[in-house]
Amino acid sequence: MTDSHPAADRAGRARQAGRTGIERRGESRRWADVVVHRGVARWVEVADDPTLDAHGQIAQILAQIDATLTSLAADRTCLLQVLIFLTDLHDTATLNHLWDPWVIPGQAPVRAVLQAGLTGTLKVEMVVSAAVPEA
Repeated sequence: MTDSHPAADRAGRARQAGRTGIERRGESRRWADVVVHRGVARWVEVADDPTLDAHGQIAQILAQIDATLTSLAADRTCLLQVLIFLTDLHDTATLNHLWDPWVIPGQAPVRAVLQAGLTGTLKVEMVVSAAVPEA
């Protein structure tokens, strides 16, 4: 048994986007991959390969953010906020080592680093918001 009917899902999203201006991309039963509203995109990134160490997961997530920005016709200069959850705050030095050259000088987003218990072998999760062109 499937969770829902694809045509009904499309119709529901179309009604929702038309009424509220909210666009959901990659929607599943529990979450959307990206939500765009009034020129701001919001999404979460975790490493595609959770078996990597913290350095590898952070590097992978930063690359994934770049890919998502590109899919949204945006780039790092459009980043507004990144909330970073680490299972171990001792990985902050590794994060900063990768983050500092990744962020465009003078274009840094608001950033917070928090410690959190993450599922499985995930060591990092980033919640991102960015300004994007309105459709």
